[in-house]
Amino acid sequence: QVQLVESGGGLVQAGGSLRLSCAASGAIFSSYCMGWFRQAPGKEREFVAAISWSGRNIYYHDSVKGRFAISRDNAKNTVYLQMNSLKPEDTAVYYCAAAFGPDSKVEVTQTAYDYWGRGTQVTVSS
Repeated sequence: QVQLVESGGGLVQAGGSLRLSCAASGAIFSSYCMGWFRQAPGKEREFVAAISWSGRNIYYHDSVKGRFAISRDNAKNTVYLQMNSLKPEDTAVYYCAAAFGPDSKVEVTQTAYDYWGRGTQVTVSS
């Protein structure tokens, strides 16, 4: 079992920045690919970014490339999402998720993830 708790969400003006954190417990964190997803009101949850357990492999959704950066600290059992140049369309509940697998594994599909956090709200005002 892996427990995931997100933090760092809030209200920010367009063009601003936020840093989300996801603290994991209950398993060997370094054995898991970690991903961030988001769900805007009235929309389906979508992939944002993912990082393999070593950090060597990273994927981003095209809409956040160049603005968001995912990273992890295995010693702290934490994954981060640095969000810069935020836009109103980034408003959503952001979830972190964990997928067990080899270091080559960087998953973009929700069904590949084994564990999910409860989410943190990010609101970007125009």
